Amino acid sequence: MTEHDTLPLPDYDQLPVDGLPSRIRSLDAQGLATLLEYERAHANRPRVVLMFENRAAELREGAQPSGGDPGAPAVDDPTHAMGGSKVSEATSGPPVNPPSQGDPTNPAQPR
Repeated sequence: MTEHDTLPLPDYDQLPVDGLPSRIRSLDAQGLATLLEYERAHANRPRVVLMFENRAAELREGAQPSGGDPGAPAVDDPTHAMGGSKVSEATSGPPVNPPSQGDPTNPAQPR
């Protein structure tokens, strides 16, 4: 069985499904077969398996892998969330101080 660290697409498990078609176009038949084996053994998502099988058929019929690096960052990568929040003191709202006698809109608190 293929190990995660030897896959032709780095961080394959974290990639969005919608971004896979453009990434697998740069893989050769062996790289695609490796991904297909890994997918079937792990998540086995029908949509992804079908996508890989269709691309494998295209390669058998003479299609050539496109240029480019399948591991290069793409627009649809989830890495933008790792940068943290863009909220700062300048963009945050005013502080909220509830009234000391309770919140009149919340029936669970005394009035």
